[in-house]
Amino acid sequence: MRTSFYNKLRDVFYQFLYPRSCVACSEIISSPTDPNTPFCRDCFAKVRRIVGPTCFICNVPFVSGAATSHSPEQRCADCRESPPSFEKAVTPFFYDPPISTAICKFKYEKQTYLADFFVRLIVESLANLNVDRVMAVPLHPHRLRHREFNQSLLLAKGIAKTLSMPLSIDALIRTRETVPQVGLSKKEREENIKGAFDVAHPSEVKGQRILLVDDVYTTGATLKEGARILMQEGAKTVIAFAPARMVLQ
Repeated sequence: MRTSFYNKLRDVFYQFLYPRSCVACSEIISSPTDPNTPFCRDCFAKVRRIVGPTCFICNVPFVSGAATSHSPEQRCADCRESPPSFEKAVTPFFYDPPISTAICKFKYEKQTYLADFFVRLIVESLANLNVDRVMAVPLHPHRLRHREFNQSLLLAKGIAKTLSMPLSIDALIRTRETVPQVGLSKKEREENIKGAFDVAHPSEVKGQRILLVDDVYTTGATLKEGARILMQEGAKTVIAFAPARMVLQ
């Protein structure tokens, strides 16, 4: 009890000396919900988890519950017409503020400390997954040198550590440099990423149930292509994962 009291007193003292700003709205976090949460109370309250009826495969939200009322394993039109190579996608949160703001600062402004926050936020969504190892969507070496880190790999490292699972760092590699997917249509994204991956270490893939991690699920083109190559090289199954997904209108 005394230890808990002193820990709280220490947190209050540090907050007084080194006040933190909300990563979403830049306001000083005067009374944080959690000392490790980078959002103020108002912004944290706006975080939207994906709940309700979703596609059984890619987890895209359905407009109403009618789609799954008689068929809990209902698939969306995209997954029916062009089934992905992954078994399912896990995407816990909507990609909108404040989550989207935090991901952009993590990815483009090198605020890498946010990886730990995202892992804490998403780990309960991964607790019951039956997987053998974790992999990240790789960056091309040129992009990696420019950005200096792979945001998906930072997430994958945190997930693997938290779930006590092996992490494969370079089993899946990017062999072709692609233009950024931002701003491309669904078809353009698929063409852009096609043939961009390869497996460098087949022994880490064959017969394995793999959790493939990306930062954002938009159309799923990147995760689908990564899963296709992994399955082609003998993976038993692939679960696609991204902390947040963009729901296209």
